[in-house]
Order: sequence, then structure tokens, then C-alpha cells
Amino acid sequence: MKEERYLRGGPVHFADQGNTNLQSTFRSGGIAVVIGSTGAIGAALSELLCSSVQFSTVIGLSRGGFPALDLSSEDSILAAAAHVSEVNLPLRLVIDATGFLHGEGAMPEKTWRDLEPGRLAHSFAINTIGPALLMKHFLPLLSRDGKAVFATLSARVGSISDNQLGGWYGYRASKAALNQMVRTAAIELNRFSPSAVCVALHPGTVESELSAPFARNGLDVRPPLQAAADLLRVIEALTPEDTGTFLDQKGENPPW
Repeated sequence: MKEERYLRGGPVHFADQGNTNLQSTFRSGGIAVVIGSTGAIGAALSELLCSSVQFSTVIGLSRGGFPALDLSSEDSILAAAAHVSEVNLPLRLVIDATGFLHGEGAMPEKTWRDLEPGRLAHSFAINTIGPALLMKHFLPLLSRDGKAVFATLSARVGSISDNQLGGWYGYRASKAALNQMVRTAAIELNRFSPSAVCVALHPGTVESELSAPFARNGLDVRPPLQAAADLLRVIEALTPEDTGTFLDQKGENPPW
């Protein structure tokens, strides 16, 4: 059973040394951070990382945790980054498992007639601006000693060239913008940390509140633990040459 301790005021999970299911390309020890750790994919990622011996400390961050991290508040992101830096171990992995598709009665737009400024602004706040601020505050903390990765969850529907169906204006556009943020941040990151990797990942369709209204026969919907395992396999295989790219759960490059 994994052990949960509290260090410097926040929850820190120490990996169970009796269970290893990752043959990691990361140096042993150090910190892994999962942002959005209470969501379906985030919780599964946290569980698998905690069951690995590769990271000494796995920190889950969310709006309801301590310190609370709210993507709409840069102050909360800054405080969460400071909390991680206070642990005083090398930061080797950050996974942003956040995202917004629908909520509070608002569903993805089927037509331009559904476009509303507030809903579009919220999509960009959570899917683009929030992750960009995570990069602002967490990328400088990544270890420069060995492999380090910042990965954010994007979506294949953010691909411009692959858009054949239309609809989902806000989600598509905000994820396309996120991909550009990743690409741009990766170029800057490479200038001072050539061994670090910054990527966008498409997890596929996962059983969650986000995907539930759209599940249908024939759609490849996978359990969160399976999706998380696939993502971690992709992250394990990343090299500095992959920085700034967009990869799916199979490690392949969807079209931009």
C-alpha cells in the first residue's frame, strides 16, 4: 500500500518500493507532479506513478488540494510551483492532465450559431492560458541533470488539417492554440535545458465525465488506467528530439 505523508504543509505520496511496473528512462529519485490529479486520467496517472519506484515523490495538484491550483488563477499556479520547489528534490516529470469540453449545461458548439463569448473565453482560459501559465512557472523548475519532461494533454480534434467534421469550435481552437504554446515553449526551453522535453499528448477517448455524453457504439473508449499506462509508455520513450511535438497514445504524430 502506498504511503501518504504531509511535507511542508502539502500532501506528498511516496512510491511503494515493493511495486515497480515502469522501466524508466528517468534517473531514479526526484519528483513527479500530476496537475489535475483528481480527474479520471490524472488520478490514474498518480496511481501508476505512485506504484513505481522510479520517483521518490509524486505530488498531485488540483483545485481541491493543498495548495489549491486553479488554472484561472496565476497566483495559485505560482504558489503550487513554489510548494514543489520547496521539496528540494530534482523535478523530473510534470503532467498537466486538465481540460474543459463541457459543463454547467453548456455543450460543445455544433454550429456557429452556438458561439458565445463567455463559453469561448472559458475554453481558452482552461485549455490554453492555464497550461501556458503552468509552463511559465514549472518549466524553469525542471531538472537540468538528466531527462526531464513537461507533458500537457491536448486532443486530436485540435488538429487543423485533420478537421473534417467541423463543430466543437471552442475546444478545437483552444487545443490548437495549446499545441502552438507547447511548440513555442519547447524552443525556449531547449536554449537553457537541452535535455528537457516539452510535449503535447493526445490520450485517446477515456472513460470520464468529459467523454460520457459522447460515448457511442464503435468508439474506442478505454478505462483511465489503460489510458494512463499508454501515456506513461509514450513519456518513457521521449527523447530531446521529441520536444515541441504532438504525440498520441501510441507515440505517433497526429497532424498539426
